[in-house]
Amino acid sequence: MSMTLSDVTLTYPDGDSTVTALDRVSLAVGPGELHAVVGPSGSGKSSLLAVAATLIRPDAGTVRIGDTDTRGLSRAELARLRRDRIGIVFQQPNLIGSLTAVEQLLVTDHMRGRRPRAHRPAAADLLATVGLDGRQHRRAAHLSGGERQRVNIARALTGAPEVLLVDEPTAALDHERGRAIVDLIAELTARFGLATVLVTHDTEFLDRADAIWEMRDGRSAPAGVAA
Repeated sequence: MSMTLSDVTLTYPDGDSTVTALDRVSLAVGPGELHAVVGPSGSGKSSLLAVAATLIRPDAGTVRIGDTDTRGLSRAELARLRRDRIGIVFQQPNLIGSLTAVEQLLVTDHMRGRRPRAHRPAAADLLATVGLDGRQHRRAAHLSGGERQRVNIARALTGAPEVLLVDEPTAALDHERGRAIVDLIAELTARFGLATVLVTHDTEFLDRADAIWEMRDGRSAPAGVAA
């Protein structure tokens, strides 16, 4: 399933004036595609993710998840759409320290109204898919930074989303672990047919992207297609 942003504009109040965070931004990501969004701090990358995740309504323009135009959806309908069709990988995993890796996923399942016991095997399989086979019973404190990020990714995939939004996944990792995480995201995108948007400051790993977009002053422009 695809995700499309068309002519999206977002402004914030700033004293007696307004700041334009997104200025007629358009972005189309097809199934199985990984699009990287780069740009300096304050360029609009975080605002783009928030609008794509339907966490913020834009002032103008449209956000489509597949064939669903989100403009007319209520808050409850948007919440269901996020729960069922969008996975979000946050910059910091923010795992619950007292829970094991598999329990982190089961908590997310519980929030979706699923019975944790029934979904434990599926959660363990998902952790194996992200490279944590044999580590599912480790508590967060006993996992490395790269392993915690893998749990973070698995947690985002528990609802079998169509769209995956990833915020700076390599920010706290060294080069080797950062490369492994971006490789994993690219592999999962292809395997599950996800429409993936990866926001990053790190330009070293852009060779895994199908397309690269540069954000500056709230505007986006294609920066190229990775070889």
